[in-house]
Amino acid sequence: MKLQKEWINFLREQYPHGSRIRLREMKDPYHSMEPGTMGTLDCIDDVGTFHVKWDNGSGLGLVIGEDSFTVLPPETHLLKLYMPMTMDCYEKNEWGDTEDGPTELDNHTAAGYADHIVAALMRERLSTETERGLMYYYDKNDSVEQKVKSCDFTAEVRNGRLWGVAECQVTGELTPKELYTLKEYISGQASDGFGEGFEQREIKVGDREL
Repeated sequence: MKLQKEWINFLREQYPHGSRIRLREMKDPYHSMEPGTMGTLDCIDDVGTFHVKWDNGSGLGLVIGEDSFTVLPPETHLLKLYMPMTMDCYEKNEWGDTEDGPTELDNHTAAGYADHIVAALMRERLSTETERGLMYYYDKNDSVEQKVKSCDFTAEVRNGRLWGVAECQVTGELTPKELYTLKEYISGQASDGFGEGFEQREIKVGDREL
């Protein structure tokens, strides 16, 4: 069976490199594998054969219309990108009014408020960002858009210091160029303080505003 080029291109778009394959039945009379065997899609060639790196070490290909199998979405892994985070604190004066000028907290003190920042960031997320986070606003149709399934801002204490973190769910491995593009995009999103206006939204903790 010969597949048209348009159909081959459609298959490659629907089932990218890294997709997981679950075998239902292989019709090859000379080579056979047990139903349920799992593997990872390497590529789809010009005649429509699915070339798979099976978990058992086999490299047998699959043919649409002959073999029976299920294609699952590629597995993702978590990529964390860290960036320095600073915190300004507005105190109450002796008359109970908020001071005009802030004090920047030192790393140790700021780290103690990490949970408050994370909670505030969760409240900041919009319904449109539920599935993809900041990648919802990524406007390029390229490999970064395809590989980075979601990106969300959070905060984390590491080595006693408070950090802003971009948590990215990624399929496959990013090339150096793709990683650079992703970092540039996230840097732009973080340049005004984690998205649109988060920097201007106070976090009230007791008599303090952070």
